[in-house]
Amino acid sequence: RVLDEVMTEYTVLPARFDSVAPGPGEVREQLLKARHRELSTMLDGMEGRIEMGLKVFWYEDVVFQEIVQDNPTIRRMRDGLAGRSIEETYYDRIRLGELVEAALKARRGQDEEIVLERLRPLAEKTKANPTIADHMVVNAAFLITRARETEFDAAIRALDAEMGRRLLIKCVGPVAPYNFVNVTMRWAR
Repeated sequence: RVLDEVMTEYTVLPARFDSVAPGPGEVREQLLKARHRELSTMLDGMEGRIEMGLKVFWYEDVVFQEIVQDNPTIRRMRDGLAGRSIEETYYDRIRLGELVEAALKARRGQDEEIVLERLRPLAEKTKANPTIADHMVVNAAFLITRARETEFDAAIRALDAEMGRRLLIKCVGPVAPYNFVNVTMRWAR
């Protein structure tokens, strides 16, 4: 909350979360004085900019239905397993799983590109982070100017209106530019 409040009027350089200074003297001497030029350059580079975080997830049941509808081979294999024992269909189930996995991977790439194509032009920088769940499609951060925040929000709403039946879109921000600035500190005693 403190950062949110400060960010309304000032540019913020985030430091690593676990950074603890031994005392105010070390902050003054080892950070503010010793690294003044470096920090000033970073501040100038982030002036008027904010980070927006985006996480996009599939509604899994919808995506699985689409894959079955769009892929006749998967549909035939699935239908061919009905009423047959697990032992009898063991290798067919493995093959079906492989086909579904490949289809999901291709669909994830397509959906990710659709989302990023819409938002990249609004950002000065984009950072794609690793997805952290099987049903996650996009995990990205966007560095945008404050002046484009409303436009970015409108693009998110448009994506949600278009794809919200199959994608859950979560946007967080504005936040400090954690993905675009990395201030690390080492305290000498």
